[in-house]
Amino acid sequence: MARRAGVLLAERAPGLDAVTRRVLTALLTRTASGARLLVRPEPVAGQAVAFLVAARGVFAVLVGERVPVDAELGQAVLHAEQGCAGIAGPRGQVLARSAVHLAVVLGGDAGPPRERRLGWVLTEAQVPELFRRDAAHLDRTQVDSVAGQLVERLSDYVDLRVSAPEKASAGEGLLGLAEVTEDQVGAAQLRPFESWLTFLHPQQQAVAVRNYSGPARISGPAGTGKTVVALHRLRFLARRSTGPLLFTTFVRTLPLVHKASFARLAPELVERVEFTNLHAWAREFLRARGHEVLVRSSSAETAFSRAWVVHRLTLQDIEDVGYWRTEIDRVIKGRGVSSLAEYQRTPRRGRVRRLDGAQRELVWALFQSYQRNLAERGLHDHNDLIALALAELRREPPQRRYAAVVVDEVQDITLMGLRLLRELAGDGPNRLLLVGDGQQQVYPGGWRLSDAGIPVQGRGEILRVNYRNRAKVLGFAQRFDATNQVDDLDGAAGVGLREVESANSGGKIESWRGPEAELGAALRTALAGSSVPNGRTAVIVFQRKDLDRCTALLRSAGIPLLRLDDYLGAEDDRVKVGTVHRAKGLDFQAVLVVEFSARPEEDEEQRELRGRQQLVAATRARDYLWWGTAEAG
Repeated sequence: MARRAGVLLAERAPGLDAVTRRVLTALLTRTASGARLLVRPEPVAGQAVAFLVAARGVFAVLVGERVPVDAELGQAVLHAEQGCAGIAGPRGQVLARSAVHLAVVLGGDAGPPRERRLGWVLTEAQVPELFRRDAAHLDRTQVDSVAGQLVERLSDYVDLRVSAPEKASAGEGLLGLAEVTEDQVGAAQLRPFESWLTFLHPQQQAVAVRNYSGPARISGPAGTGKTVVALHRLRFLARRSTGPLLFTTFVRTLPLVHKASFARLAPELVERVEFTNLHAWAREFLRARGHEVLVRSSSAETAFSRAWVVHRLTLQDIEDVGYWRTEIDRVIKGRGVSSLAEYQRTPRRGRVRRLDGAQRELVWALFQSYQRNLAERGLHDHNDLIALALAELRREPPQRRYAAVVVDEVQDITLMGLRLLRELAGDGPNRLLLVGDGQQQVYPGGWRLSDAGIPVQGRGEILRVNYRNRAKVLGFAQRFDATNQVDDLDGAAGVGLREVESANSGGKIESWRGPEAELGAALRTALAGSSVPNGRTAVIVFQRKDLDRCTALLRSAGIPLLRLDDYLGAEDDRVKVGTVHRAKGLDFQAVLVVEFSARPEEDEEQRELRGRQQLVAATRARDYLWWGTAEAG
C-alpha cells in the first residue's frame, strides 16, 4: 500500500521534498480506508501543502523540520479557513471555520514537539493521531461530501486516493469482517449530537467569527446553540491572539464540562484557555495577591440563622425566611448596595413583592446583623468573595489581561459579578462576550447589562432556531409558563422558547403520576424501557432534599449513579443525577424529571421561578423526556 501511494505521489506531485513526500505518503495510504487527501504539487509558503479529510475532521497540513513562526501559521490558518468557508453540511449547516484544524508534521530529527500554538504539532510517528476513531467527528458520507466540495474550491490541489488491495477469497469485493466491525465501531462512536464540533448553521457561524468593537452578547432560548457558538468563537479568538483566554460561568462544575468539549473541538488550544467558575477565579486571584478569604457556606448559613432569630418577628409576617435570605444575597450584596440610603432607591428587578421604606429599613437591619455575625468569626460569604476581588482588581489591574473573556449562563450571575467581569475584560474589541437567556434564570432577582456599565448596543445577537430538542420534547417544554420578562439581557424585547423554530422532528415523551411510594418502581421501569444508554441519561430534580430521595431510590435498585456535582463531561455508563441548578448548561440524550407535588403555597414570584426551572429541566433532553410527579400519601 505504501509503495503504491509513494508512486502515485511521485507522479502527481514530483516537486515535493523528501520529508514532505514521506509524510504525505503515510497520509495517502489512509485514503484506502475512507480518508481523503488533496495535495498541492507545488508548495507555497503560508499555505497548506495538503488538506486531509478524515473521521476526526478537516486538517490543513504543513510539513517541515521546524514549527513555522506565528505569522506564517496565522497565514496558513486564514488561507485554510477561507478555502473551506461555506462548505455545506447536513440539514442546512456549514463547515465551521474554527473546525478546520492546522496540523504541523515535523520530519527529520526535529525531536518531540514542545508547543502547539495555533495548530497541532506532530512528529511523523504521531501521524496516526489524526485518524483515531474514538475522536471521530465525521462519518464516511460526510468525509466524501466535504472532500468533494474542497476539490471544486481548491483548484491548485489534486485529489489523490489509493484503493484497498483486492482480497483473493470467496468474499472478493466485500469488506472483511475486521473492517466492517471497525467501521461499525466508528459509527457508534460518532454520535449525531456531536456534529456541532464540525458543522454550524449559517447564523451561528456568522456570530462565531464576527468582529465586535466592544462587549457583545448572545441570547436566545434553550437549545439554540449559544454555548456551541461561544466555544467556536473562543477558538476563533484564540487563533487570532497570543494571550490567555478565560471561559467562566456561575455554576461550579459547568466550566470543566465545557473544557472537555473544547478539548475535543480544539485540542491544540485547550491549554491557552482557563476554564473556571467565577467564584473559584476570584478566590485564586485574591490568593495570588496575598489575601486568604475564608468562605464556608454552612458557617454563613449559621450566621444568617442567628440574625434571623433577632429579626424574625418583624419580617416573618411579610415573607418567609427564604425570601429575605435571597433579598440579601441577590439584591443587597448581589448589587453591591453599601448603605440604607442606597438600598431605599435601588431597583429590585425580578422581585415581585414591593417593599416600602419602612420595610426596607427592617431588611437592612437584618442584613447588618448578618454582617456582624460573619465579621465576629472572620468569615465571608460568596458575595463577599466577588466584592473583594472587584475592589482588588480596581486597586491594581493585572499587568497582563486576558485576550478575551467568555461568560456562559450570564443570567444567573449577580450584578457585582458582572461588574467584576467588566473590569477583568477591560476595553477593546472582542474582549468580552456574554452568553445567556433570561427565560432560563433559575435564581431570583435580575439586572440589565447597562446596570453593570456594559454597553452592547449594536453588538447583540439573538439565536432563534432550536437545534437540541426533538420536536415532541420541545413542544412539551414550550407549555411551561415561564412568565418572567423575556428580554435580550439589556431590556429590549427578546425571544421566548415558544417563538423558536424546531430543527429536529420526532422525539418521545412519557409522563407518570402516582404516590411517592411507587416512585422508585416507576424510575426503574422508565430506565429499563429506555433505548438510551444509562451513561447518556440524567435524572433531574428541583430541590436538594429531592435529590437525596431519588438518589437513595436508584441506589437501592443497584443502578450506577454519578451526581452532577461530580460530572466533568466524561463518557461512562452511570446515570447522572442532580438538581436543575446543576443541570443548567448541560444536555443529555434522555432525561427523567422528578417533581414532588407536595410543596408550600407559592406566590407570583415563586411560580415564575418554578416555571423557569421546569423549562430548564425539560429542555435538557434531546430525544426522550420522562416527566414524573410524585404525590404525597
